[in-house]
Amino acid sequence: MTRVDFYINPSPAAAARQQLACRIAEKAYLQQQPIYLHVADEAQAEQLDTLLWVFRAGSFIPHCRSSDPLAPVSQILIGNNEPPAMANGVLINLCDEVPAFFSRFSRVVEIVSGDEPTRQRARQRYKFYRERGYPLETHELAD
Repeated sequence: MTRVDFYINPSPAAAARQQLACRIAEKAYLQQQPIYLHVADEAQAEQLDTLLWVFRAGSFIPHCRSSDPLAPVSQILIGNNEPPAMANGVLINLCDEVPAFFSRFSRVVEIVSGDEPTRQRARQRYKFYRERGYPLETHELAD
């Protein structure tokens, strides 16, 4: 059954949410897990695509967009439209809704920033998963 982890970041900045997504993706990558970063739109995909290359000095996180010809052989994908071809691994959800395909993954990471509207939407996602019996874990991060 899919495990769902909520990471609560006290910072209200959208950039902090993406930085955390990069850190989690890097950790999963080093554990050789397939990763799908689900974003809301092309603009967010572009920002995350760039950030994965530069978010931390010395890091190297090879990735591509789900529409890229290299997607079938890439361990890390960024997408926003179609469900990924991959299954298992880690889904990092940066959208306000639960992706319809979330249960294909062994783990879902929900990243919540400190602003109240984002927290409200995250509470709805938490309720969705809880009502369906998915194992939930919450991680409160320090500022």
